[in-house]
Amino acid sequence: MMSLQQRCPCGSAATYDGCCGRLHRGAAVAGTAEELMRSRYSAYAVGHLGHVFRTWHPRTRPEDLTPDPALTWTGLEVLATTGGGPDDETGTVEFAASYETPAGPGVLRERSRFERRAGRWVYVDGDLDPSRG
Repeated sequence: MMSLQQRCPCGSAATYDGCCGRLHRGAAVAGTAEELMRSRYSAYAVGHLGHVFRTWHPRTRPEDLTPDPALTWTGLEVLATTGGGPDDETGTVEFAASYETPAGPGVLRERSRFERRAGRWVYVDGDLDPSRG
């Protein structure tokens, strides 16, 4: 389990408790699509899949979010954002998430789509390996 005072896995300079941890435990909601995307990455990294499930649009959410126990998330880089601000209804966030497996390191690149649902940001879907970059 991650210490609340460790640096947040999303790559911010903040502690986990002061950054994504507060969203994971329901003490705050994401104000932007990027903040939600970062919290979802961190939830995968620390094994808090309840947050991932709750922040996934019900229309596109899978029934099962069983993680791969051989995969460890090791870093996040936000490459671009479009919309997704406090006054927007939709937004996209393009990112590269690094990981390690027994077969070696890798990078997942995705352009994720988000929208507001009942006033809260939710993940809708994404395109893997966008041509940018």
